[in-house]
Amino acid sequence: MLSTDLEAALAADQLFLEYQPKLDCRLGLITGAEALVRWNHPTQGIIPPDQFIALAEETGLIRGVTDWAIATAAAQVARWRADHLNLEVAVAVNFSARDLEDLDLPERLEQHCRNAAIDPAFLTLELTETSAMRAAVQMMDVLTRLRLKGFKLSIDDFGTGYSSLIQLQKMPFSEVKVDLSFVTQMMSNAGCRVIVEVIIDLARKLGLKSVAEGVEDDATLKCLVEMGCDMAQGYYLSRPIAAERIAEFVRGFDSRRVRSAHTALRVA
Repeated sequence: MLSTDLEAALAADQLFLEYQPKLDCRLGLITGAEALVRWNHPTQGIIPPDQFIALAEETGLIRGVTDWAIATAAAQVARWRADHLNLEVAVAVNFSARDLEDLDLPERLEQHCRNAAIDPAFLTLELTETSAMRAAVQMMDVLTRLRLKGFKLSIDDFGTGYSSLIQLQKMPFSEVKVDLSFVTQMMSNAGCRVIVEVIIDLARKLGLKSVAEGVEDDATLKCLVEMGCDMAQGYYLSRPIAAERIAEFVRGFDSRRVRSAHTALRVA
């Protein structure tokens, strides 16, 4: 039933995006967001992505979902920029390894950006580590062409897959996201803390940005700042919120918590 419903949902505009703000740990400013797709089902209510994305992949509907998400996020970025919102870093959108099977994916996504009159550099495409490391020659070609068109590429859930350093060095990614399973436990589990620190250091040495997801308290944020993490997101900063609330949130964000983290680092 959901398979039929999902196809209808794309036509009936039942999907929508919420945005989780992302903090620049050095500037202490909200300079980006991750777009998260939701399904407002007419009888079952709000359905989160983990309950329908796999279905979309199995049924071939993922192409429609991805195109919709990119087009919607691109249009939203254009509106924010027209509103002079200081959201300078790319908005991140998740996509699937199945999407990489489409050789025309880079051209389609670039066209969505043209339609919205924004530079592809304002969008970051997130692919899970497990999916990324399964990439065949064709997938690598698609990833490379996406980078050449200006899109940023992120390895999501990093640390949960089985990538080798050789694979990571060869792939055209611009950032790595430390999986929340490590970040949420890093203050109570020494092993998780070491893993987070190693990933951040590895990213820096490879010339990649590091993003920590799952930041839920001040102590974790301060520790990430000390480790030199580039970006952070999580409930301590904000839950995912509607697009129309982002401008108010960004302009009203209290950066004192970040400044206190930097002050503690300088004192130390």
